[in-house]
Amino acid sequence: MNRISAHQCNLNIWHDLPDEMWRKVADIYKAMPGWIGYHNGIPYWFGQEKDDVYIEASVELSGLSFYAQMTKSDWDSWIERFKSEATQVLGFDVGEPEDGFV
Repeated sequence: MNRISAHQCNLNIWHDLPDEMWRKVADIYKAMPGWIGYHNGIPYWFGQEKDDVYIEASVELSGLSFYAQMTKSDWDSWIERFKSEATQVLGFDVGEPEDGFV
């Protein structure tokens, strides 16, 4: 079944990275499918909280955190693409700390 559900992910893109790296992350945001821009400093893709489908990101002590409402297959595809793009652009393996990425 392909229904909309909630998804969450923390990545090993830490809050204390240099500004130069965060500028690169911002460029990755803009290149990702569904990019609609920032609202009150929060990046969004596809929509916002009032919409059925959206992705948002925030920088937390635990890393770069994503929250999404969309189908699992769309989410899996989108976040894997983000990890791949970030790995290439940032120069280190980007993934979830609980999967061993530090």
